[in-house]
Amino acid sequence: MFHKPLIGISGRRQLAGPGFPPVVEDASVEVFFADYARSVAAAGGVPVLLSAESEPAGVAGWLDGLVLSGGADLDPRGYGRTPGPQAGPAEPRRDEFEFALLDAAWASGLPILGICRGAQLINVARGGTLVPHLPPDAGEGHSFLGYPRNHRAHPVAFTAGSVPHSLFGAGISVNSLHHQAVEEVGEGLRAIGRAPDGVIEAIEAEHAPVLGVQWHPEMFDEPDPLFFWLVDRARRDRREPHSRERDYVAIA
Repeated sequence: MFHKPLIGISGRRQLAGPGFPPVVEDASVEVFFADYARSVAAAGGVPVLLSAESEPAGVAGWLDGLVLSGGADLDPRGYGRTPGPQAGPAEPRRDEFEFALLDAAWASGLPILGICRGAQLINVARGGTLVPHLPPDAGEGHSFLGYPRNHRAHPVAFTAGSVPHSLFGAGISVNSLHHQAVEEVGEGLRAIGRAPDGVIEAIEAEHAPVLGVQWHPEMFDEPDPLFFWLVDRARRDRREPHSRERDYVAIA
């Protein structure tokens, strides 16, 4: 018998809309891209899809690790700005839930992987700011969406001693689907990956197992080392079953 770590994955909420029976088109649905769960499972974890109705502190007490997924822009008022002409629709309820979830997971010592929006959320939660818009025709064209989602559009160089450096070496090429990025790095974080145009592509906490990347590793064809780092760290750091409020999922 052995126990697989439970890895929570945040999602998004939207209206059911066309494609559902008309009677439920105005109902809310929670959406989770399967790539995240597939990547967690491939790395040896058990993916747990987290409803926005969950109580963050209670959830953190059950989990062994957390993935903060990509999605809509964070509300710029959360980092001292106002919405500009390129700002996407705000999702304040999701922001509120995920900030609370991050705080609870961090306080519990869980390993955390933030992806795209998730990396930006980690930075803003620590008092950092974001670049409001990266045009698709400037720099590395980070927001250009004309490639397949797994296309590695530009390189990222990593700082020696960082988690990505230990996994990949000096750098890798990554996909790119973001129009915002980390600007001023939050307290207790450091920038450890940059694109050739200087845009910050990866951050990590100085004293906690918390990592944020601006690209989408879950979209690559092969299981990505970042998910193995998360699951292995969750397995190594998890608390003993008798100190938890639930039994671990047992796999024969």
